[in-house]
Amino acid sequence: MNQEVKDLGLAPRGKTRIEWADAQMPVLRTIRQRFATEQPLKGLKIGACLHVTSETANLVRTLKDGGAEVWLCASNPLSTQDDVAASLAVDYGIPTYAIKGEDHDTYYRHLEAVLTFSPNVTLDDGADLVTMVHTKKQFQPLLKGMIGGMEETTTGVVRLRAMEKDGSLAYPIISVNDAATKYLFDNRYGTGQSTVDGIIRATNILLAGKTVVTAGYGWCGRGFALRARGLGAKVVVTEVDPIRALEAAMDGFEVMPMEQAAKEGDIFCTLTGNKSVLRKEHFSSMKNGAVLCNSGHFNVEIDIPALKALSKSVRQNIRDLVDEYLMPDGRALYLLAEGRLVNLSCAEGHPAVVMDMSFATQAMMAEYVSKNATKMAKKVLAVPREVEDWIARTKLATMGVSIDALTKEQREYLASWHEGT
Repeated sequence: MNQEVKDLGLAPRGKTRIEWADAQMPVLRTIRQRFATEQPLKGLKIGACLHVTSETANLVRTLKDGGAEVWLCASNPLSTQDDVAASLAVDYGIPTYAIKGEDHDTYYRHLEAVLTFSPNVTLDDGADLVTMVHTKKQFQPLLKGMIGGMEETTTGVVRLRAMEKDGSLAYPIISVNDAATKYLFDNRYGTGQSTVDGIIRATNILLAGKTVVTAGYGWCGRGFALRARGLGAKVVVTEVDPIRALEAAMDGFEVMPMEQAAKEGDIFCTLTGNKSVLRKEHFSSMKNGAVLCNSGHFNVEIDIPALKALSKSVRQNIRDLVDEYLMPDGRALYLLAEGRLVNLSCAEGHPAVVMDMSFATQAMMAEYVSKNATKMAKKVLAVPREVEDWIARTKLATMGVSIDALTKEQREYLASWHEGT
């Protein structure tokens, strides 16, 4: 079976959405046009585990037009756009395994389906494919043929660096997440806007006047905190990193431990990549009506088993993807999207204009792997600066923005070792 999607009849609607996103992704479109002519990815068999959205569809189209064979599954059970998945299978001939709301067993069956065609490149959002091919005996023989991979999330990169550190990483992975063309825009502007969008769509709550607690002040947390403040919220930041905490304080946010913030917050959003950021002692002191959500990759940042254990009853879907947890003392806490990515579960994820740069970087790194696989160490590797510069300059050009260039005198001055006079 070359696909498992909800309904192939949804394809016409999905194709329209893919085309809408494509119109806002000019850098990726430029790459796709070149790829179609040059076929630089010929011979690559790419297994991709990504959020199946209209933006992702344009990435996998680009990889296929470049000559690669591509198989795609979902990286999150609640982020799949079923019409897009149908269109990928019907209109673009890309084997797609993704159904919005799929259960645990279906999710992992879809991962396995992608690996059964023996890819030699992986493209991950969370490192699930990489993890499976390293740990499942039936797939470990594929490691001999793997030439490289890409990872685009902070959470995934953390997992991969741990594998590199203990010597278990069997093939090179490029950290697209650490590219400036990704984290400065995708993480900051994309996550910031789409997380606010998801909270508002799920709850129809007014942020103005509310106390919003941002757990984590990495690039995703920065973006969310800025946008929540822009809508009139009082924003509190919690952190474990002293440098980031200091930055948050100097950016004008109140910084405090979660133990204190738990008593003050109206809305809590975790964006850390770690687990149990919100846990039993925090739930016990929260206000009646507090809203809890997560915009980190995995649904472990909020300790949901502890929340259930504290509750005397749970009402599911009192609004779409809003569950009410009633405490014995009468307080109600509201969990969004089962603790999964609120920006993709309750909204549509990052705007296409931002994903244009992230997915342009992914496409360029697929080409880089194809050309440089034999030279790459079995480590987590950085995106070459020249690729980032090209993407940034191309994006500026599509925006009608021009910048200066160094003069010959300036280049010579910067290259000299002596003091200026």
